[in-house]
Order: sequence, then C-alpha cells, then structure tokens
Amino acid sequence: MLSFEEKLSVIEEFEELEKKEISLGRVNFHYEESLYDKKIVVYRLHPNGNGFVYAGQMEDYPTDSKGMVSIKDFDADELRELIRDSIESLSLSPAEKDPVMEEWLNENDQALVLMREEDGYNVYADEQLEGTFNSYEEAANFLQQEGFSRL
Repeated sequence: MLSFEEKLSVIEEFEELEKKEISLGRVNFHYEESLYDKKIVVYRLHPNGNGFVYAGQMEDYPTDSKGMVSIKDFDADELRELIRDSIESLSLSPAEKDPVMEEWLNENDQALVLMREEDGYNVYADEQLEGTFNSYEEAANFLQQEGFSRL
C-alpha cells in the first residue's frame, strides 16, 4: 500500500486537478473543467493512506453508492489509471462516451440514420433532420412505427 505522501505525489502529477484541503488533514482534488455537476475526483485522501476516487460514470470499477472507489490498496500505476479514467469520464459528453450511429431500412430500401448527438438522438434522411428524441428508446420506437428496422 502506498503511503499518504506517495499517493499525494501521484495525484499531484495531474495538473488539471486542484487540491483542496479539508478537515483532519484530509484533502480533496477537484476537476473544475468537468462537464458535469460532479467535480471531485479524489475524495477525502486521508493521512492514513485511504481515500476515494470518483468512478460513478465508469463500468470497470466496483463503486459504493456515491460512485467512489476506495484506493487504500492501489499501487501507483493503478491509481494513475483510475484518476486518468475518472478525469476522462468527466470531460466527455454522453455522445462522446457512448456514440451511436445506426442505419435503419424499410421494406422499400429507404434508409434513415439514427445518431446520438449531444444529449439526445437524431434521425436523419441523408442530411435532412427527420426527428429529435430524448432517448434511444423513443427514437427506435419512432423508427419502428414508421416501418424501419435496424440493420
């Protein structure tokens, strides 16, 4: 297990994080450029070496109910990777994290394209916008009702 000072040294390698001292000698590190309300990447790094890193938008890490991963037993490379992944998860829009671009055809071989853009889903016929939807399910339902099926 890395000591508090060793973990602090690894975390401070990330110049985009801002250190904020809190009570009992603990520190948080904020990512102010976050595209989301969540800004704390490293939470309550304690002088005993324990602390947490936000991984709530990532599937590869077991998190608690707040989306945090305990870094108590992480080595330097594991800690760097987790922090890098956390920053990336907070700096990419939903469309960048989970791009969707699907072609749908009807029985007359007419094609429409379903694309995730920003925080919604758009359906295009060539370059012409046919519809905008809040969720994938809404867009897929529209396409199915219009007689289209996914390739």
